Amino acid sequence: MAAENEEELGLLECRVCFERYGHGGQRRPRNLPCGHVLCRGCVEALGGPERRRLECPFCRRACSSAETTDCLPLLQLLEVLGPAGTSIPSALGRSGGRGAARPGAAGLGLRLSLGGWGSLVNPTGVAACRRSGRLAVAHDGKKRIHVFGPGGSCLQQFGERGDAGNDIKYPLDVTVTSDGHVVVTDGGDCSVKAFDFEGRGVLAVREGFCLPWGLDATPDSEVILTDAEAGALYRLTADFKAGKLRKCQMIQSQLISPRGVAVSQTSGAIVVIEHLKAQGPNSSSTRVKIFSAEMDLVGQMDSFGFLPEKGYWLDRMIGEMEASVKVCLNSARIIAMEELPLMSELCAVN
Repeated sequence: MAAENEEELGLLECRVCFERYGHGGQRRPRNLPCGHVLCRGCVEALGGPERRRLECPFCRRACSSAETTDCLPLLQLLEVLGPAGTSIPSALGRSGGRGAARPGAAGLGLRLSLGGWGSLVNPTGVAACRRSGRLAVAHDGKKRIHVFGPGGSCLQQFGERGDAGNDIKYPLDVTVTSDGHVVVTDGGDCSVKAFDFEGRGVLAVREGFCLPWGLDATPDSEVILTDAEAGALYRLTADFKAGKLRKCQMIQSQLISPRGVAVSQTSGAIVVIEHLKAQGPNSSSTRVKIFSAEMDLVGQMDSFGFLPEKGYWLDRMIGEMEASVKVCLNSARIIAMEELPLMSELCAVN
């Protein structure tokens, strides 16, 4: 238990001033170009009164305050934990020490660590190729996509910031299709871009998207895509090898800022994570909606604790998704997807 608490403090506190990170003000977490994270107050203090140049206190790499960016994974983790500062194990539905995890979370655990300080900056998405075991990670570094082997070694990097065909301005999520193509949502030019594992661009889709965000692939290599600003869910059908878009169909509308999405590889069910907004600072919340393969709303979960529609079919579907749902480095989605199997226990009891 003490070790878990120590790990949590290391994640949620600035390692210079040892203050806990927060959503706003001086405690907001900021990424340095080297990949280290400090709170805004320490960044400003290190930059001096004129806030020009500063050195990373850990690796001594120099940068300017303007080169720092918000650390999105930490901000989204803070959003999930809430203003009360719920602990990470509690947010995951765990209690006690390492051996006290609830039955639904028994399969959760660290399997592989990728990258490290400076190699992955502000990672926004991760996806696995089921055939080869390779992992594609989207992040805010010089090369936007890193491809790792099953053992964690980096095999390929591609997608620089720019306007060329193979460039990626700002990746928001990534998935890998069953035919071996890496598909990325680019928030910089509001497009969806597909590459082979060597980094060659094969297709770019700009179908009037407002802000394409999350995406996941179906077993048939179709892509399910959220548009956060339009509040919509799309299904893309393409021949990626030939570089041709066959169909772009809106399959759900009137969603509230949908970002994360995951597709069950067995039942075809779709999970969407909405980001709700309310008045006041730090008052946003997250809602998970579950749709059947036919896009019927099966159930939803508000604040990771309320499921209005329960039943055996829903329990079975959630059980299927436990092993197949895509886990992303986006902290909100990690916790939401890990929490779903826990709800099947509640459904069985109630």
